[in-house]
Amino acid sequence: MALSTEDIRAAAGRLDQAEKTRKQIRQISLDHPGITIEDAYAIQKAWVGMKIAQGRVVKGHKIGLTSKAMQSALNIDEPDSGVLLDDMFFADGGLVPSDRFIGTRVEAELAFIMKQRLAGPGCTMFDVLNATDFVVPALEILDTRIERVDPKTKSTRKIFDTIADNAANAGIVLGGRPLRPLDADLRWIGALCYRNGQLEETGLAAGVLNHPATSVAWLANKIAPLGLALEAGQVVLAGSFIRPIETRKGDTIQADYGPYGTVSCHFA
Repeated sequence: MALSTEDIRAAAGRLDQAEKTRKQIRQISLDHPGITIEDAYAIQKAWVGMKIAQGRVVKGHKIGLTSKAMQSALNIDEPDSGVLLDDMFFADGGLVPSDRFIGTRVEAELAFIMKQRLAGPGCTMFDVLNATDFVVPALEILDTRIERVDPKTKSTRKIFDTIADNAANAGIVLGGRPLRPLDADLRWIGALCYRNGQLEETGLAAGVLNHPATSVAWLANKIAPLGLALEAGQVVLAGSFIRPIETRKGDTIQADYGPYGTVSCHFA
């Protein structure tokens, strides 16, 4: 790791402040050019720790950057992950308070609801399917507490910035029809995603590492060295299979998963 404990704590504090004041901060990768992936996760962990100290409760995990296209764009060869907290969950068809966020985008995903504890290493797709209670259609609300483009250098944010920023997670809407993990070929579950009635994006869940359960297995293996596991009852967002849809106040987002129902939210 390139950053000191003090650097990590300071960066986490700046992120916490950015979220509370809705004012983006400069890219951490610009302030610390030697930053590593480990440093970025350490900042994320410190920030999540601050939130827990403020009364938040861990409810699960999210996995991002699961598509080959996104990984190529960021010059990485594996996904990233973040933590879902209790105040990030919004009701299907409900209102999302726009003024709580900075610049929201929405993605369509499948969420895995864990039936039993799942721990790596050596976790496979089959272990995931065995340990999962339900799979449900979901929307993930993304926000960015870090500037996407630096106004001075025009440098775009790096993978380190995204990871530190809790993998850009801000909210989650669970909806649609829960299904047992073996009741469908999850790869072929698709979504038609609308903003204000206009079709914006379509995708198939196979876009997530060829099978969304592979993504969940990756996470279980990734967090195992930290002594962590996916716990029973936790929600795991397996990764988006559409490009993010930009949203503004007044927008309604709906994802139609065909036989598996719809999931929607309105940015009020």
